[in-house]
Amino acid sequence: MIGTEILVFKIPHLRWLIAFLLCVAAVLNYIDRSVLGLLAPTIQKDLNISDQQYATVISFFLAAYTLSYLASGRIVDKLGVRLSFALFIAWWSISNALTGLTQSARSLSVFRFMLGLGEAGGFTASLKAVSEWFPASERGIAIGLYSIGSAIGATIAPILVTLIAIRYGWRWVFALSPILVGVWLVIWLWLYKKPTEHPHITEKERAYLSTNMEPVDAVVPSQKLSERALWSLVLREPYVWKLMLARMLTDPVWYFYQFWMAKYLHTTHGLNQAGLSIMWVIFLAADIGFLLGGFHASWLIKRGTIPTASRVRVMLLSACLVPLSAFVPFAPSVGGVILITIPIAYALTSWLSNLTALVVDLTPKPILGTAFGVIACGSALGGILMNQGVAWLVMHRSYDDCFYLMALVHPLAFLLIRPLGRGHALDSVGEPAVSRQ
Repeated sequence: MIGTEILVFKIPHLRWLIAFLLCVAAVLNYIDRSVLGLLAPTIQKDLNISDQQYATVISFFLAAYTLSYLASGRIVDKLGVRLSFALFIAWWSISNALTGLTQSARSLSVFRFMLGLGEAGGFTASLKAVSEWFPASERGIAIGLYSIGSAIGATIAPILVTLIAIRYGWRWVFALSPILVGVWLVIWLWLYKKPTEHPHITEKERAYLSTNMEPVDAVVPSQKLSERALWSLVLREPYVWKLMLARMLTDPVWYFYQFWMAKYLHTTHGLNQAGLSIMWVIFLAADIGFLLGGFHASWLIKRGTIPTASRVRVMLLSACLVPLSAFVPFAPSVGGVILITIPIAYALTSWLSNLTALVVDLTPKPILGTAFGVIACGSALGGILMNQGVAWLVMHRSYDDCFYLMALVHPLAFLLIRPLGRGHALDSVGEPAVSRQ
């Protein structure tokens, strides 16, 4: 009897514990993703890899990321969040560990391609988890909380990478991932279930979610649609293409800071491997953007603004701050570069968390994974184009042109997403509704 009571104990505010687990997963994701960019000068020298070859390695990762977004959305919708996320994170941690065994640009490309296949699915599953556990007024905060894990991972990575690489060598940096992921997997598989099925949710939280969540039967019953009809439903929606194009334009700026900013500081300002740990300041600003961007939108929602309009208003501020990128080439020192990039990093992540929340606001839950996968493909495709473009500009011109181009894309993308603030979405097959909230 006592054993049964222990097994069914209640966990207050369970949804926030799940959001914390998603945050930890994002931390692990971005540590695994960031280490290559931070170690790039050292790995390039050790393996005799040129800038063009390095760009090709990143493109392999992003190509896999694109393919994974298309496939992972359907996998999440079919298998559910619990199982699909476990599969994705196990795959990417093994792939990252294998990177430490690389001997050439070719094998490095293969292992980073494998990493990309797993990592994209983690974000698709995270978004679906938020849609299952959080009402509209809290989604921005929940997405900001797990998204902040991305920036926390990127913040921790420069310090962690420097300590391990200097003491043990760069290959040992990649050995950490499977250990940390193993612990996370045990907790995740025990804890995650839908609210209606969870034995540890309190009655108070169950009643709160029952009152504030959209009724599932009011949205598209994807289990009754054929695969062809479901894909047709997703692909014919204009908002899907607008959000996809917005991510194609803007996400590459965030990728630049992950994959190229350390190289920029090394090349232009002469920072060595130890000096590149200063990157943590930029990613700390990104942490704040992920979190405050969600809180800002939530505040507007609680004051009566519809969810989609609240996201768009917050994104307008970001669209005004990112053009500060044009001033980076004129900074006379590393300190000056960091000072300018702090508000830019904040704006990038505030924009990204609210753009992600827009997808949940506009898309019925049964097809959310599929729609998000299509939209997120724009992110990876834009990253591939950016990566090759940066490599060409660095070889033929300079990094300065990269920063000038980055100053333009967010205002352009804002023109695309601004009409979505009116809240049009699908409530049933092919029928738009003014708001699903």
